[in-house]
Amino acid sequence: QVQLVESGGGLVQPGGSLRLSCATSANIFKIYTMAWYRQAPGRQRELVASITNSGTTLYAGSVKGRFTISRDNAKNTVSLQMDSLKPEDTAVYYCNARRISFTTTNYWGQGTQVTVSS
Repeated sequence: QVQLVESGGGLVQPGGSLRLSCATSANIFKIYTMAWYRQAPGRQRELVASITNSGTTLYAGSVKGRFTISRDNAKNTVSLQMDSLKPEDTAVYYCNARRISFTTTNYWGQGTQVTVSS
């Protein structure tokens, strides 16, 4: 069974920082693009950041310059360092693993809550 296990969510004040981590298996991690999505109440799920197995990154415009996605190939984890957090960053954050072959295969974590509030 494929598992994506997120950790690191919580409550933080505006301007603060959090680091999210997502652990998975080596078989998934070594060939899949890893990403973080988020979904706020009443809103669509949106891509926050992604990183390919070669290290190419992509960020949503709303988080560019504040968030950093990275891969730890030894631990099979992907992390999202979130700095200068704003209340509008409040959402459930989901780890995603995707591979496009003849068809697209997706795996999702359970999600972790991030709340930015004073």
